[in-house]
Amino acid sequence: MKKSLSFMLMLVVAISLVLSACGQDKNNGNANTNTGGSTNEGTKVESDGTGKDFKIGMATDVGGVNDKSFNQSAWEALKYITASTGAETKFLESKGEADMEPNLNNFVKEGYDLTWGIGFLFTDAIKKVAEENPEAKLAVIDAEVAAPNVTSVTFAEHEGSYLVGVVAGLMTESDKIGFVGGMEIPVITRFEKGFAAGVAAVNPDAKVTVTYSGAFDKPDQGKSIAATMYDDGVDIIFHASGGTGNGVFNEATERKKNGAKVWVIGVDKDQSLEFGDEVTLTSMMKGVEAAVTKVSKDLIDGKWEGGKTQVLGLKDNAVGLPETSTKNVPADVLAKVEEYKNKIISGEITVPTE
Repeated sequence: MKKSLSFMLMLVVAISLVLSACGQDKNNGNANTNTGGSTNEGTKVESDGTGKDFKIGMATDVGGVNDKSFNQSAWEALKYITASTGAETKFLESKGEADMEPNLNNFVKEGYDLTWGIGFLFTDAIKKVAEENPEAKLAVIDAEVAAPNVTSVTFAEHEGSYLVGVVAGLMTESDKIGFVGGMEIPVITRFEKGFAAGVAAVNPDAKVTVTYSGAFDKPDQGKSIAATMYDDGVDIIFHASGGTGNGVFNEATERKKNGAKVWVIGVDKDQSLEFGDEVTLTSMMKGVEAAVTKVSKDLIDGKWEGGKTQVLGLKDNAVGLPETSTKNVPADVLAKVEEYKNKIISGEITVPTE
C-alpha cells in the first residue's frame, strides 16, 4: 500500500508540473459522500481546512466505483482531497450511458464547485451539460471536450502499454498472448495497439489474440474470455476492461491453484495489491488518481483552468509499471523496459495508436 501511495504522490508532482505549464464506500449502492477521514491507504491525513467550503462531485462510468481499476482510482483521489483539505466529495454511479448526463446535472444543480465525468463515454454528456451550464466547472478523464468551463485530461496509454508488451513478449513461454478489452473505443484501442507493438518489438514470433467484451462491468464475460484464451495456450493476458477484467483475474487465480503457469497484466492501478503477486505479472498504471487530485486541488487553491486538454505520457511519469513489478519480472526484462521507455521518450520509437 505504501508503494501505491508513493507512486500517486510522485505522479501528483509530475502532473502538477505538466498541468501548470500549459474498499467499498457505498451507502445505498449508488452514491457516497465524504466529509472527512483517512485516505484510501488507511493513513490518517489531517485536513488543512482549505477546502471546507468546496463540494466536488464525480460520476462514474458503467464499471462502477469499486471496479478495482479506473473509477476506483478517481474516487480514491477524491477521498484524499476530503481527508487533506476538508472538501466534501461525492460520487454517483452510472449504471448505463443514459445515467451519465442526469448524474452530471445532479451535481451541477446542487451547486457543486466541480463535477467530474470519469471516462471516454462521458464525452457527449459533459459537452451538453457544460454548454447548458456555462457557470459550472466540469472536468473529464480520457476525453477531450472543447469548452471554456471544462478541463480535459487524457493519457498516452499506448506508451505504457508498449512497455508491458515488452514484458509479455519476453516472458511468454508459449508465444501466445492475450488482450481483453472492454468497449472498442479509441482509449481502449490505444491500449491494444501499443501492447501489440511492444510484444512484436521483442518477440516477433509471438501471437497476440485480441477479444473485446463490449462492456466494462461484466466479470463473468471476462472470466469466460480468459478461459478460452488459456485453453488455447495463451499464458499471459493483458486486460483493459475495468470491472470485466476482474473475471480475467478470477480465472487465472483458479488455474494457478491447479498448477497452471498463467499470468494477468493489470491496468490503471497496481492490481497486484488487489489480486496478489501470485497471478499479477505487472500492471500498466495510469495516473488517474494523481490527475484527479491535482485538478481538484487546483480548484481549491484558485488555480483551476478550463478550456484546456492535457495529454500525459511516459515523459510525464503519468503511465508506467509499478515498483512491485520486481517481484515477478526479472531484472534483465525490466532493464529492457527501461531501454524502450527511453527510446519512446526520445522519439526514437513512435508507438502506434491505431
